[in-house]
Amino acid sequence: MNDFTLNAEVRSDLGKGASRRLRRLASLVPAVVYGGDKAPESISMLAKEVAKLLENEAAYSHVIELTVGGVKQNVIIKALQRHPAKGHVMHADFVRVVAGQKLTAIVPVHFVGEAAPIKKGGEISHVVAEIEVSCLPKDLPEFIEVDLANAEVGSIIHLSDITAPKGVEFVALAHGNDLAVANVHAPRVAPEAAE
Repeated sequence: MNDFTLNAEVRSDLGKGASRRLRRLASLVPAVVYGGDKAPESISMLAKEVAKLLENEAAYSHVIELTVGGVKQNVIIKALQRHPAKGHVMHADFVRVVAGQKLTAIVPVHFVGEAAPIKKGGEISHVVAEIEVSCLPKDLPEFIEVDLANAEVGSIIHLSDITAPKGVEFVALAHGNDLAVANVHAPRVAPEAAE
């Protein structure tokens, strides 16, 4: 079991210039914690701690224990702003998790059984890499598995074809949008005939 924890400090120096100073001089990542029944809270975290946490893909769809000035609270990552060239996190937004209250989160998609359609002469295109779900904090899945083993060439796998884990609802389906997740198509370029 991985330990999803982060330590942070409250920051009072706000604004673009202050955030730049935090990143440049102290190697800190500015962030904001929203939600629950509390006011938004501006915090800062060590950049290396954030980078270490994000090495594990599960951190993006997992409840994280955030300690701010000695007070622990459960949060999920809502958004990350990354440096366009270097890729490190420049700013983070977290949402407080309230037990018994549904939350909305983005969960990665894992495709399995891809060899079967390829053996039948098909090519697979992944249309999405993540799916938005709504569930209670205890039901939040680490990832959504999409099995392509029975997919035929020329077929499209939609959100409605995927079985959601217990207690999990796909947000797009709830809004009436049956999104394509992957498709299996014939190769675009015909193999060259032997001379």
